[in-house]
Amino acid sequence: MHKTLNLEELIAAKQLEKENAKECDDLKIEELYDLIIPPGTVVSIIYDIVEEFGLEPVTRKMFVGVANSEERELLVLRGPLEKVQAAEKFLYDEMKAWVENQ
Repeated sequence: MHKTLNLEELIAAKQLEKENAKECDDLKIEELYDLIIPPGTVVSIIYDIVEEFGLEPVTRKMFVGVANSEERELLVLRGPLEKVQAAEKFLYDEMKAWVENQ
């Protein structure tokens, strides 16, 4: 039987990994950037990005100017600039391929 993809489990697992890494060694402070994941993004693509680029999934409250124009909690993937830029390109390419195949 296959496992259903669950973003909450992914976020919890990555936070646990981060806590374990902090216990192992002192991490240097680095500049982190957020890649905002558009609502409705295919979950399997999000999983691929997190695993391939090692980004940390977190949620952020942001103003979204669509329909109701309200503040919403959005998923963002956090990491160093180079990884976030590569992940952004990957996200765009994967979403484009997914849309073209529908």
